[in-house]
Amino acid sequence: MHGELETVSQVVFGWDPLWVSTIIFIVTYVVIVTERINRAIVAGLGAGLMITLGVLNQQQAIAGVDFNTLGLLTGMMVIVAITRRCGVFQFVAIWSAKKVAAKPWGIMLMLSVVTAVFSALLDNVTTVLLIAPVTLLITEELDVNPYPYLFAEIFASNIGGTATLIGDPPNIMIGSAVGLSFNDFLLNLGPISLLILVVMLALFYFLWGKDLQATDEARHRIMQFREREAITDNRLLKQSLAVLTLVVTGFVLAYPLQLEPATIAMFGAGLLMLLVNIGKKAEEQSEDVHHSFGEVEWVTIFFFVGLFIVVSGIEHAGLLGMLANYVVNLTGGDMTVTAISIIWVSAIASAVVDNIPFVATMIPMIESMASSFGGAEHLMPLWWSLALGACLGGNGSLIGASANLIVAGFAERAGHRIRFLPFMAMAFPLMLLSVAIASLYLYARYL
Repeated sequence: MHGELETVSQVVFGWDPLWVSTIIFIVTYVVIVTERINRAIVAGLGAGLMITLGVLNQQQAIAGVDFNTLGLLTGMMVIVAITRRCGVFQFVAIWSAKKVAAKPWGIMLMLSVVTAVFSALLDNVTTVLLIAPVTLLITEELDVNPYPYLFAEIFASNIGGTATLIGDPPNIMIGSAVGLSFNDFLLNLGPISLLILVVMLALFYFLWGKDLQATDEARHRIMQFREREAITDNRLLKQSLAVLTLVVTGFVLAYPLQLEPATIAMFGAGLLMLLVNIGKKAEEQSEDVHHSFGEVEWVTIFFFVGLFIVVSGIEHAGLLGMLANYVVNLTGGDMTVTAISIIWVSAIASAVVDNIPFVATMIPMIESMASSFGGAEHLMPLWWSLALGACLGGNGSLIGASANLIVAGFAERAGHRIRFLPFMAMAFPLMLLSVAIASLYLYARYL
């Protein structure tokens, strides 16, 4: 084991591992941002080069992969893939619309709140996959412009996702690296997420609320929807809700139970697949399991694998340690200046590039700062800064978070293309406002 974790300098032709790893990292990053080649392919090739050129050996590469993050994502994706078959998410969306008598602003408010709550409990990518199609159906029946609704849902998904460990991939990565529980995130980031959501919804009302009008006839059509008909399988509904309740309870009790989130999510996925397949013939079981695993976003999972290895390469070569020292020297080793710098840099960077690769780079860099601040236990304000900046910053542009791109994809398929620059012109200032509120909270509570 001893030789595995040393910094490798067996780079081909005796090249400097620092330069080789840095070039691979920058090229990987640039190609991911251009979106010319699928990001999973790019990350996989970058990882392969780190090992082939000798920056890392295979054991070190595998040690660099955060399997807790991958297990949590995979388990939750399987659970949601099976749960959505029973129609419960469509039921909630239609029920919400009818509760406000199908008034356009009321529907926008309800769908935003539902999106935020589901994003906190499931994760924001999964939530928009479920809510966006129903939103387009409702706005079509109401004969109103879907853009304000989808815009509000993008914001609600990223704000709701900020509140919990499982809400947004950056939180999953930070929680796994630092050993933070579901409750840690909920107690520290839940209150500020709720406040920011309220402020944003108030602003959306001033932006769009008064102009959203629908005819009585269109509203009557929505009121005719029967939400009960959305539920296609009562048995599956009961099974799914039982397992989801168990899994969320498991996340809340993870610390006393001494279980990692990945274990809880994967166990939940296995349990739900067992319940669904019990009593079926072998061929039917095989088909069902294939279908359930087919719904997992494998592109995202393998993107993570490659990315973890690429970041591990620059960490082993010493680049992140150098950057961490540079940041500490720049901020004079002042915790307040460092924390506020991290939240703003994270937010702006996450709006420009996907927040996942950014956070993957920042985690080991912050870990390297432990000695400057008197040990790892004193780094907590920096972790909350990174989580708030990365999650809220995702609202700044269409490429800021995976959830945004999924909503844009649904909108384009329905003939309502969301354009990059007009979206950013409105989203970026609102994102900066949310980060300003979060900075005040951070300062008041931790600094």
